[in-house]
Order: sequence, then structure tokens, then C-alpha cells
Amino acid sequence: MAANLEFENKLWEMADKLRGNIESSEYKHVVLGLIFLKYISDSFEEKYEELVQEGAGFEEDRDAYLAENIFFVPPTARWDLIKKNAKQSTIGQVIDDAMIAIERENKTLKGVLPKNYARPELDKTKLGELIDLFSFNLGNKEAKAQDVLGRVYEYFLGKFGSSEGEFYTPPSIVKLLVGMIEPYKGRVYDPCCGSGGMFVQSQRFVEEHQGRKDDIHIFGQEYTATTWRLCKMNLAIRGIDGNLGDRDADTFANDLHKNLRADYILANPPFNVSDYALIPDDARWRYGIPPKSNANYAWISHIISKLSPKGVAGFVMANGSMSTTTIAEAEIRANIIEAGLVDCIVTMPPNLFYNVTIPVCLWFLSKQKENRKDKILFIDARKMGTMVTRKHRELSDDEVKQIYDTYHNWRDGKEYEDVQGFCKSASLAEVREHEHILTPGRYVGIEEEEDDGEPFDEKMTRLTGELAEMFAKSHQLEEEIRQRLGAIGYEF
Repeated sequence: MAANLEFENKLWEMADKLRGNIESSEYKHVVLGLIFLKYISDSFEEKYEELVQEGAGFEEDRDAYLAENIFFVPPTARWDLIKKNAKQSTIGQVIDDAMIAIERENKTLKGVLPKNYARPELDKTKLGELIDLFSFNLGNKEAKAQDVLGRVYEYFLGKFGSSEGEFYTPPSIVKLLVGMIEPYKGRVYDPCCGSGGMFVQSQRFVEEHQGRKDDIHIFGQEYTATTWRLCKMNLAIRGIDGNLGDRDADTFANDLHKNLRADYILANPPFNVSDYALIPDDARWRYGIPPKSNANYAWISHIISKLSPKGVAGFVMANGSMSTTTIAEAEIRANIIEAGLVDCIVTMPPNLFYNVTIPVCLWFLSKQKENRKDKILFIDARKMGTMVTRKHRELSDDEVKQIYDTYHNWRDGKEYEDVQGFCKSASLAEVREHEHILTPGRYVGIEEEEDDGEPFDEKMTRLTGELAEMFAKSHQLEEEIRQRLGAIGYEF
């Protein structure tokens, strides 16, 4: 995506100008729905032309499209018709009718597409301009190979995520999670899947390693209805066949994948949720009942319960999870450590999330730790990353690789060495000494500073001299302030 960022950015700027008085939270559905409509229409038109060329008369046969995992788009929903009506005052209703027709023809999209373009508060002139904006030609195979609309959809999700981070995990964190657990083949699960970023990156990982996207099988669940729909569209636009259940649902109150045991679990659960459906006698609480006041350990316990016998999990947590002394949480943490499930903990730098300042860490759990059952790898990445804006930090691809290479070398028994201030392979005995607290800073130590060659005595003489100068200047400034205040009648 980075190679052609200028195109996506220009498109975003133009689309953002057309937002008018619509809230960003509403506008995202308007825009992403149109991008999705354009995507499936383009895919349909390409196949339609192929069938016309073949001359067998199958161009309006729905099964000819479904056989190749292409959505069938009925005549009333095709982009050409929508574009022709873009300047009409009825364009909102035309789009709503198109969305309804597409859902009717494609069962997997039932209840997914936005259908409120006709509402009065949506400026129909601006809506028509948006349609014109997205009417660039993507019907050729070269454009499809570049996956332009998929990139546009993902880029727009990210831009909307900068103001509404709850459905969007920063790409560098997703890349790191996927790079650490390497989902080559098997079942991939996300119990709070948001807009589906973990799934898209998992598929990308498989394809980059010469696998096929159907080597992995996607399972997910999402609590917020609008975000569940975004995820369904995101997977569809990527050609990913995922099981997200029939609708949105609460993972704790209504687990949609009760019998699932996943080979890979990736997640960014909501932090520190205080009101969730806690069922005390739930089988998921094998290592202890989590407190009602905080769902962090409920998520951890749920994730463990979903791991297959060879399963691995990587997920984001608030830093408090590593050291909480709340009795219930400390007990669960000690129990899962003693069970040999905790594989690696990474503390992350601040400001990675767009709208959350809370510091985060990454947990990695594994059920296949035979050669390292009594070891845990700690990585302190707090000094990594670059501030790309005043409020937002990003990890570079090289930094992401440095972290997951360190983990892989340790995990696979390759050339791994502890690096003071960065990484430490700690024994279970050491972790017990620290009362099962998992904060990497306790184990990795402080980074050694390079010796600057200045003898200690000389350095101390220089530093104390500089300090004496500062004190003298401080006294001088203090006296000057006293005199000036005295001159206007204030003594202290």
C-alpha cells in the first residue's frame, strides 16, 4: 500500500472535503459503503465481459459468478446506472435500492450493507460528487492485480480510525502480532475482530510466504453491529471467506464459536472494560474467575480456552495486566504462568494508538512450548518508533522485524542472546521471585550506555562545576526577581 500512498491520500482529501456537516462516525459508512459497491460492481463487470466474449449466454446467470466467488450484481445495482443518476435528487434512494438488490442476490451479504443513503440530512449533491470521485476505471486486470480498491478501503479505514480507534488497530501492531505467531496454515480466530485488520494481514502474510489464502480459515466475532458490517465488507473486498457468525454478538454472553479450537488467535480486546457478562461457572474460567470490575483477564481466559493443542495466541493488553495485584487477576496470571502457557511479553512505546494514550503490551501464549516450558522471553520495545505527528508514533518495518526475529531466534533455539535493556530469557524461578509479575523492565535491566572515554574523576569535576554555575545563576535570578517585586511593593 505504501508504494502508491499518494493516490489514496489524494482520494481521502477529496472525499473529506465532501463530508460537510456529517459526523465522521456516520460518514465512514457512507464512504466505505460506496467503495464496496464500486468494488463488487467492477469485479462483476470484468467477469460479465468475459462471459459475453465466450458467447454462451451466461452473462446474467448468477451461478456463473458465485462459482468464482464473485458477487452477482443485478442491473439496478450496477455502477453505470448509479453514475448516471449521480446528479439526480433521488440518488440516495437509487443507492439504497442497489444495496437491497445486492443483498437479495447474495446471501452472505444479508444485513451487511448500509442502506440509509436516502436520509434527508445526507446532502445529495455531495453524495453525487462522491460517486463521481469513486468512478475511476478499475476494470482492467492490471488494476485488479494491484488490488486498488482493497487498498483504498484499508486506507480509508485507517484514516477514520484516527478519530475512532475502537474498531481499528494500528498497522504496525497488527504486522508485529502476525509476524510473531506466523499464521501459515490452519484456523485463525479473533474474538473481538473490529474491522478485520488481523484477518487481512494474516492473509497477506500467507501470500507473501508463497501460500494460498485458503490455507487459513477465518473465524471472528464482533460486538458492535456497524463494525461487524465493516468487517464483513472488508473481508469480501479482499476475497476472504470468513465465519463471523450470523450477526454481531457479545463474546462473553453469546460465544458464536463455542466448539472452535484455533491454531492462531490474534486480538486487540477493549481495555479495562468494567461491565461485561460474567458467568461465574463458565468453563472458560479454568485458571480462576476474573473480576467483574475488569474484563482483561476474562479476555485472556477466553483466548486460552479457544487454543487448539498446538495453538498460539498474540494479543494486545493494557500494561496493568502484567502487574495487577488484584487477587483474582494475580491468581489467574500465576496459574497460567505455572501452566507454561506464557511464551513472550513485549512492552510497546506510547502513542501508537490514535485516540488511546494508555500504554500497551503484547502477550504471546503457546501450547507448544516443549523445549522452553520453564522460560519466558521478555522484550522491552518502549524506546522504539518515531513520532510521525505530534500525537502519533509508528514502528518502522525494520523495528517490527527486529522484535519478531528476536522472538523467533529464541523460540527456535537459534542464535539468541540476552541484550541488556532490550530482551531477556527468564526462568520460571526468576518470574516466581518477582511474584509472577510480567513487566519486561524488571527482567531486561537498563540499557548500557556507551563509555565516552572521559575518566570518572574528570567527569565528576566537570559536572559538579557545571552544577555550581547553575546554582549561582539560580541565586542571581532569584535576587533579581526579589528586587523587581520589591520595587512594586511586594516582599517575600
